Amino acid sequence: MDFQLSDDQRQFQDVARDFARNEMAPHAKDWDEHHIFPEDTLRKAAGLGFAGIYVREDVGGSGLGRLDAAVIFEELASACPSTAAYISIHNMASWMIDRFGSDEQRRMWLPSLCTMEHFASYCLTEPGAGSDAASLKTRAERDGDHYVLNGSKAFISGGGRSDVYVVMVRTGGDGPKGISTLIVPKGTPGLSFGKQEEKMGWNSQPTAAVIFEDCRVPVANRLGEEGDGFKIAMMGLDGGRLNIGACSLGGAKAALAAALDYAQVRKQFGKALVEFQALQFKLADMETDLTAARLLLHRAATALDAKESDATKLCAMAKRYATDAGFRICNDSLQLHGGYGYIREYPIERLLRDLRVHQILEGTNEIMRVIIARKMLS
Repeated sequence: MDFQLSDDQRQFQDVARDFARNEMAPHAKDWDEHHIFPEDTLRKAAGLGFAGIYVREDVGGSGLGRLDAAVIFEELASACPSTAAYISIHNMASWMIDRFGSDEQRRMWLPSLCTMEHFASYCLTEPGAGSDAASLKTRAERDGDHYVLNGSKAFISGGGRSDVYVVMVRTGGDGPKGISTLIVPKGTPGLSFGKQEEKMGWNSQPTAAVIFEDCRVPVANRLGEEGDGFKIAMMGLDGGRLNIGACSLGGAKAALAAALDYAQVRKQFGKALVEFQALQFKLADMETDLTAARLLLHRAATALDAKESDATKLCAMAKRYATDAGFRICNDSLQLHGGYGYIREYPIERLLRDLRVHQILEGTNEIMRVIIARKMLS
C-alpha cells in the first residue's frame, strides 16, 4: 500500500488549489448570494482539463483516473463546493458518453463538452422516482429512426442552461432492464424546463425540472443498446459519488481551517479559545474524521480505477462516510464560531448549506447503506 500521491497527482493538486484560490474563492460569496452560474470561470477550469478529467484524450479529455479526480475536486470545493459539484456532474455526463458512446457519438459530443463550450446535465431523478430510480416513468416510444419522449425529470443540475442532457428513459417493460439512455440536445422540439428552484445551497448552479412532451430524439443518440440504461446510470454514479465525497472533503477542509484560525484569535474568559482543552479535543476529532474520510475515499477511487469487484461497495461507503463527516465538520466549525458562524460575513454558513445536499444526491446516504448491506450479504 502506498498512501502518498504521485508527483503528477501533486501537480494536479497544486494547479487545482491555485485555481480555487485565485479564480473561485474571491467570487464564491457573490455567486451564492446572487445565484450566478459562473460560465467564464467554468470554461477557465475546462482550459486546465477539469471538464473531461477521465474522458479519453483523443476527443479533448485529460485521460486521468478517479483518484486524480478526487484530488482535484477536493481542492476546487475548498473554495466553492457548489461550483465544484457542477463540474463533477458535467464530468459524469461526459464520461458516460465517452465510455458507452460509439466513436461517432464521442466525436460529435465530447470535444465541445471538454472545453465547456457546451455544458452537460445528468437526468435520472423524477418527481416519483428518487431513491427507487428503477421505477422511472419517462417513456421513449420508438417511431422509425426516432424515439418520442414523454415525461419529466426533477432536480436537474444545469436544468434550463445545459446544452446536452444525458437522460435515462423507459423503452421497455418495468424494472431496470427496461431503461435506456439517450442524449438530448437543448433546442430539441418538445424539450422544456420548469422554474428555477430556490434552494438552501448550491446557488451557483441552476436547478430545474426537465420536461419532455412528444420530444423526438434520433435513435442515433442512444448510448449502448436498449435496456443498458440503468447499468450505464449506475456506473456513472460510482464515480459521481466519489466526486461528491471529495467535494465534501474540500468544504470541510476549508471550514476546519477557518475554525482553527478563529480559535487562535478569539478570546473568551481571558484566553484564546484554542487554549481550552475541550476545544482542542473537538479540533482533534474534526481533523481525524477528515483524514479518515479522505483515506477511505482514496481507497475507493483506487478500487474503481482498478475495476475491483467490490468497487461499488467501496464507493458507497466512501460517499456515505465523507458526506456525513464533511457536514459534521462544517457544523462543528459553525458552532465554534458562535454567532459569527451564522452570519454571511463568514464563509462557514455557505459551506454548511452547500454540503448538506451531498448527503441526499447521487443516492441518499440511506441508500448507500442499502448498497453496502446488499454487497455484504450477496
